[in-house]
Amino acid sequence: MTEPLTSSLWLKNNLGHSELIILDASQKSNQADLKSDFENTQIKGARFFDLKNDFSDQHSEFPNTLPDIKQFEFGCRKLGINTSSKIVVYDNLGIYSSPRAWWMFKIMGHENVSVLNGGLPDWKSQGYETVERENHAFKRGDFEAKFQPEMVKDYMFIVSNLNTQIALVIDARSTDRFNGIAPEPRKGLKSGHIPNSLNIPYHIVLEQGSYKSKTELTELFNDLKTGDRPLVFSCGSGVTACIVLLACELILKNEKSVYDGSWTEWAQLEN
Repeated sequence: MTEPLTSSLWLKNNLGHSELIILDASQKSNQADLKSDFENTQIKGARFFDLKNDFSDQHSEFPNTLPDIKQFEFGCRKLGINTSSKIVVYDNLGIYSSPRAWWMFKIMGHENVSVLNGGLPDWKSQGYETVERENHAFKRGDFEAKFQPEMVKDYMFIVSNLNTQIALVIDARSTDRFNGIAPEPRKGLKSGHIPNSLNIPYHIVLEQGSYKSKTELTELFNDLKTGDRPLVFSCGSGVTACIVLLACELILKNEKSVYDGSWTEWAQLEN
C-alpha cells in the first residue's frame, strides 16, 4: 500500500519513473476564499485534475458531488491515467483540494496514489522546476475503477446514525460555522451542525501548508476518544473533509468515509 503523503524530494528524485503521473488538483476559487501565489504555475509535466467539472457530478444539486464510475474512468483515461499508474496529486495552496482527489482515487479502488505534502508552495520553496500551466492531449489511458462503497456515506446513513451512534461524525468546517455563529458562504444556507458531530477545523491539522507531524496529530486526536468506531468526515461540500480524513489516515486505523453531501445537503434536507 502506498503511503498517503510523499515529499517534494521524493517526487524530484522519481520524475523519470515511467508509471509516474503528477496531477494538479488546484482550483480557481474555494469557499474558504484562500488565494494562491502560484495561480498559473505548475510542476513540469503535471496534468490538470479538474475537480469542479470533469470529476464532479454535474447533474447533482449539491456542489463537488462524487461522479459515477463511468465519468471518473472517462476523466482519468482522458488524462492518460492507467490502472498501473503511480499518482502524485498536489494543489497550489499547499494542502487544500489535493486530499479530495486522493480520496476519490481511493474510493475508486486505486491504491497507488499519494498527496504531495506542502503542494506547489513546498515544491517551489525547494527551488524545483515549474512551468506556466499548459494544456496537452494525452494518449488514452486504461484506468479501471473498482468502487469502494464503504468509503462514502449518504444522507440516510447520517439520519440513521443519529439513533445508532455507530459512527463518529467529524466536521472540518471552522468553529464559528460549526457553532452557527458565522454565516455559511453559500447564500441562503442555514448555520449549525449535524447533531452529535465533533468539530476538527481542517486548518488545525496543518502547519504552513503541510500536514503536522504524526506525533502532533496523535496528540490532537487523542482527545476525541474514537476507540474503534468508524469515522465519517463532513464539511461544507466534501472537500476539506478529506483534509482531516487524510490526517486521520496517517495515525488511526479506524474505518473512514466521507459524507459526500456534507452540510450543504444536510442543511437543505433537515428543516
